[in-house]
Order: sequence, then C-alpha cells, then structure tokens
Amino acid sequence: MATTAPELPAVPQAVPEQISPAKREFPGALVVVEGTDGSGKSTQLHLLKRWLEIGGYRIHFTEWNSSPLVKSATRRGKQRHLLTPTTFSLLHAADFADRCERQILPLLHGGYLVLADRYIYTAFARDAARGCSPHWLRNLYSFAPVPDITFYFRAPLDVAVNRITAGRPKLKYYEAGMDLGLSLDRAESFRIFQDRILNNYDQMVETDRFVLMDGTMRVNRLQKEMRALLAERVDLKRFAPKKKK
Repeated sequence: MATTAPELPAVPQAVPEQISPAKREFPGALVVVEGTDGSGKSTQLHLLKRWLEIGGYRIHFTEWNSSPLVKSATRRGKQRHLLTPTTFSLLHAADFADRCERQILPLLHGGYLVLADRYIYTAFARDAARGCSPHWLRNLYSFAPVPDITFYFRAPLDVAVNRITAGRPKLKYYEAGMDLGLSLDRAESFRIFQDRILNNYDQMVETDRFVLMDGTMRVNRLQKEMRALLAERVDLKRFAPKKKK
C-alpha cells in the first residue's frame, strides 16, 4: 500500500481563459497534438507525419522540450532535483520561445505545414498542476501563434497510466510529480499528478477549441479519423508537391 504524504493545499485549476487569436500573417498552417502521457497522441502524430512525408507534402515536425539551447540546462536541473515549479516552467517557456523563433514561425511564413507534438497547452495543463498561476502562464506564452487545429487525445486516467507504467521500468522523478510531495510512492504520485493534468486539459476543450479524440480507439481507425478532420480544417493542397508541367 502506498504511503501518502501530508495533504497539500489545493492547486489552482487551469482557468478556462481563451487565447485571443493573432492575425494570420503567414501562408503555413500549424497542427498540434495534446493529451496526457499515454493518451496515444505521439503515435498518431508520427503516423500522420509519415503519411504526409510519403505524399511529398511540405512539413516540419517539432516536439516539446527539444531546443538544443535549453535542453542541457533542463536535464542538469532534473538530474540534481533543483527545479521549482516556476523555474521548470520558465525553462520550458525559453525552450518553446527558441523553437518558435527559429523553427515554427519561419516555417509558417515559408508556407510549411508545421506538426507539433505538444504545444503551449502542455504548459497550461502541467505547470498549473504544479501550482503555477494559469493567468501568468497565459501571459507567458501570449506570443505563440494560435494553431489551425489542436487534436486533444483523451484516454481515461487508468488506461493512460497503465500504458506508461507497463512500458517503463521506473518513472522519472519530475515525470511522477515527486517534487510536489503528493505521495512517497512514485506510482501513486504519478497517478495523482496525471489526474490533475487531465482535469486541466478537460477545462480547455471548449475555450481553446480542441478537437476531442478518443484515445481508446483502435490505432488505424483513429488515424483515419485524424486525417479526415485535418483535411476538413486545413487545405492540404497548399502543401502538396507541385505537379510537373
């Protein structure tokens, strides 16, 4: 049986505050996938990416926490357990800002279809679950372009948690939310932390116009649905290879 730490004060919930869409000044399009760990979002985006690549479409892929400029600092902070919720949030914001300025915006202006595995909504869900102010987080990422479509892959908490714990020998310290003192048991802490994140995501479905996807569906059926919804929202012909005359 897990040993539970003393109960902490309630964490502020992610306020359902909508981002004001910025003027679209670029010919590209931005496609985002979001969801808790184990929801199936990365698998589906990878399949979509391969389908588009095979078709010769102009695409670019980017993922959360992948900037070479910031990644090493984040890794050192994690290894030494030095990150507070605020410093962790700011490091991720710096990582995103670097990728936004060097990759996302230039390629959107260049007419590319940009695929993002996690976007600013990850910060709104995770960092708020760690106690950061939802309003502060919205302001922090206010420079980010609004996606053309955001797929929210939702799987029940038990399903998502079991997928992660079954495939990993040990959960990482921050991944499990051990920095929050939710429980002395790593698996139980992870479950509590993921429940908070899931609740925050659910609050953004309407306000941030998420396209809800059933993370329990068969992989091939879900991929077919994703492609159809993308084609309805984004004119893929703009990114298709030019026909030879």
